[in-house]
Amino acid sequence: MTVIAETTTSATTDQAGELITTMAALPAGHPSRPALRDRTIEAWLPLARHLSNRYANRGEPRDDLYQVAVIGLIKAIDRYDASRGIDFPGFAVPTIVGELKRHFRDRTWSVRVPRRLQELRLAITDANSTLSHRLGRSPTVTDIAAHLDITEDEVIEGLEGARAYTSTSLSTPVSDTGTELAETLGSPDDGYEFAELRAALGPALATLDDRERTIVTLRFHGNLTQQQIAERIGVSQMHISRLLTRALTKLRRHLGAPDL
Repeated sequence: MTVIAETTTSATTDQAGELITTMAALPAGHPSRPALRDRTIEAWLPLARHLSNRYANRGEPRDDLYQVAVIGLIKAIDRYDASRGIDFPGFAVPTIVGELKRHFRDRTWSVRVPRRLQELRLAITDANSTLSHRLGRSPTVTDIAAHLDITEDEVIEGLEGARAYTSTSLSTPVSDTGTELAETLGSPDDGYEFAELRAALGPALATLDDRERTIVTLRFHGNLTQQQIAERIGVSQMHISRLLTRALTKLRRHLGAPDL
């Protein structure tokens, strides 16, 4: 993000006020307006800097926050109407702060969540602060729900959604031994599926006759070819193929597997 630099010789508050008043009085197409607008923006940059500093140390670079505040300042300058009787700081501060809050709401979430949950998180945070001061303790989910006039399930949903605001790298060390976070996370374990299959295979094999069971055992446990099995049993390889196919069909039906 490109940072707009403040001038080293910032205008005084009175001079800045005169500039915005003069600029606001000029019609949109006046030839002097563009240059006066630039001077007005420069004069009010300290206000943008001050407001952006209030949101520092929240995980966002200061320069990025300053840039966002400057965008809010420019919007305030372009929209300001002195005829409404509102002084410029009173109009500009909410505009700049709103721009900073929108930045945190829309740009800083590690995982994109619906705006409803983003706004709910902010409401819960404000409610938590208010109720902690009022009650003298940390508020419960029930307290927050009553304060916001929402259900407890909605509060829990908002708290769960808040976890998407920040993320942690899988390379983050979690111990003095150098173990990383990724090493502590579980992963799919095929062993459970195989254990269930082995437990069911015994009763399935019991449904085969002796010859079928022998052929299956020699083929898959002994790792013999159909021709080797045929020579050992004393029948043709074609006959072994038919018997093996019949035995496997029985096993699949018993185990609930589809026929191939």
